[in-house]
Amino acid sequence: MPDPTSERILKFISEAGYRPQRVRRLARSMGIREAEYAGFRDAVKDLMRSGRVVLGGGNAVMLPQASGFVVGTYRGNPRGFGFVVPESPDEHGDLYIPPGESRGALTGDIVRARVLRRGRRGGRMLYEGRVVEILERGNNQFVGELRHEAGRWFVWPDGNTLSVPIEIADVAAKSARAGEQVAVEIIEYPKGRAPARGVIVKRLGRRGRADAAIRSIIWQYHLPEEFPPEVLEEAREAARSARIEDELEGREDLRGLATFTIDPEDARDFDDAISIRPLDRSGWEVGVHIADVSRYVRPGGALDREAYKRGNSVYFPGLVLPMLPEVLSNGVCSLQEGQARLVKSVFIRYDPSGKPLGSRFANGVIQSRKRLTYEQATAILGGRSGGFPREVVEALREAEKLARAIRKRRLEDGMLVLDLPEVELEFDEKGNVCGARPADTSFSHTLIEMFMVEANEAVARRLSRLGVPFLRRVHPEPGDDVGQRLGAFFRTMGHDVPRKMGRSEIRELLDQTRGRPEAFAVHMAVLRSFEKAVYSPKPLGHYALASEDYCHFTSPIRRYPDLTIHRLLDGYLTGRLGSKGERRAVMSYRELVEVGAHCSFTERRAEDAERELRKVLILLLLEKRAGELFAGVVTGVANVGVFVQLNEFLIDGLIRFADLPDDWWHLDEHLGALIGSRTGRRIRLGDRVRVAIKRVNVAARELDLTLLDLEPAGPGRLRRSESPGGPRRRAGVRPARSRR
Repeated sequence: MPDPTSERILKFISEAGYRPQRVRRLARSMGIREAEYAGFRDAVKDLMRSGRVVLGGGNAVMLPQASGFVVGTYRGNPRGFGFVVPESPDEHGDLYIPPGESRGALTGDIVRARVLRRGRRGGRMLYEGRVVEILERGNNQFVGELRHEAGRWFVWPDGNTLSVPIEIADVAAKSARAGEQVAVEIIEYPKGRAPARGVIVKRLGRRGRADAAIRSIIWQYHLPEEFPPEVLEEAREAARSARIEDELEGREDLRGLATFTIDPEDARDFDDAISIRPLDRSGWEVGVHIADVSRYVRPGGALDREAYKRGNSVYFPGLVLPMLPEVLSNGVCSLQEGQARLVKSVFIRYDPSGKPLGSRFANGVIQSRKRLTYEQATAILGGRSGGFPREVVEALREAEKLARAIRKRRLEDGMLVLDLPEVELEFDEKGNVCGARPADTSFSHTLIEMFMVEANEAVARRLSRLGVPFLRRVHPEPGDDVGQRLGAFFRTMGHDVPRKMGRSEIRELLDQTRGRPEAFAVHMAVLRSFEKAVYSPKPLGHYALASEDYCHFTSPIRRYPDLTIHRLLDGYLTGRLGSKGERRAVMSYRELVEVGAHCSFTERRAEDAERELRKVLILLLLEKRAGELFAGVVTGVANVGVFVQLNEFLIDGLIRFADLPDDWWHLDEHLGALIGSRTGRRIRLGDRVRVAIKRVNVAARELDLTLLDLEPAGPGRLRRSESPGGPRRRAGVRPARSRR
């Protein structure tokens, strides 16, 4: 008879999204109690002896490689090599595919690859692979520029997925013209010397215009635009039925509270509001009020299915692709000033040090007193409160006190804060980028983020106590090998760090380097070394936030995972959790795994699309500014040259070896530097430079630079006496659109 513990282990590590981890951490991830750990460890050993699991790098528990082949998704690199990401985790992790061994696979293709050994390093066997079969093409539509060359028509694809032109047979079918941006569908993939062939399916506009760039990105990333008629009709019907007076029964009437919102100036949907009151015996009670989208989007309906398909809203300059139709997202669900709105509220009591004492939850109705922008909130906190309601001013000042106490407590608990600068792009009347300015980093952003994080955590703790499976926001703890790699990297930069980099050492290094030239390189290295936060029902915790239980609850207008949490919370508040009527709200663990994987994918897709559009719009501007000088910082050195981030636009460009000062340059991987053999000059991460724009290739997303001047950054030392720096915005934060 199979051992239930062994079968449970195999089931857990076989699920999509599992990342290999050591035995002790695996036990925590699976919810194994300390009293059960000895038996759990024995079960792992039995599985190892039978060959059903193996220990890979860092003694992490993995499934064995079943054969000499692996099936997975191919991810190509512009430099010719690539990786196969296995469908099921195995002992090799992502399999490296050398140049010339991809068999014509493109990024996104499902492939079968042969696993080959290529030697040992550090006592560990290294593997590479060779693609032997393309099982399924991941993409057959591309966007690019239509060109007429030597009597033939071609589309030169944008980006790095497909690097060969696509021959077009019938241009007249869509009346497209040379120089236009078009979408093309491949009917024959390139093979040997035979070119790819395709047909134009959509004209996207004149190349070089911002509107054409936006349409191209939407098409390239397969982002849904128009809502189907049945979805719009269901949304309109839901909005028509929204009569607040009919909803008061069973809800708390919170319209007497001084609630307010803080959002970007150009925000269109408002899904979170806060209120606060001092407690009699010192401390505070804060209310976080979130738009009750679950009241309008019923499980299984057309509106729900479309929201799940989209997964989240996508934000472009001047354009939003919303998860929900605007009659909801900008209408009855939006917590607009002076309008009564249905909410789900979390009330959390705090002591003077910002420690939570308890929480309660409610279905309620609020009426926002004031819609504040971040700039207005900053002005009020700075003493310029004229013209604002007194009760809102007083509440905001109390909120600042509490938010600072919460932040201090979370930092002491181990929360990591990455200092990665951001810029706000400036646009002309045609939607083209015309400049950039540093993004606002005032404490008003941190204030809202602290309250949202606390509310998310409070809801997750309650659902955990109830024992109901739910979609968590998880950020796995990095393995020991990550700390070792980070330590080696930082030592090449001149930092005196311990051999093993744990949470406290990483935090100290982050704090010490804030404001220094090498800060971006250090903080980006930490970010890239971690796994991305994803959605999963597994109780893995959130490493960056130092949180054991965490979920996304605060943005149901723009994120589907939050909507699933609202439905569970509603079942708890109405006493229906677990009843037959709640079966669609209480999803099974396996269903949650599937939903989490899908929503993690749509989130990554949105982030990639937003990032690429931003880069394209900046490159379109810099294309017209060839030869101009810019200040920058070295962010990477490689065997192709030096990567530099321009301070003004925070975009990376490449200084190729040919454009470096006259010398014989070579890469010293141990020192993490380019070294001139003749002069002994070094170029390292964090060096300040002056560069000129040499060439811009918008289609390939490339920016070539030439080096004019170099100011080396001095080496840093990690001192344990360093205290945390001042408030900073973390990587990738939109105002009030946190993706933690």
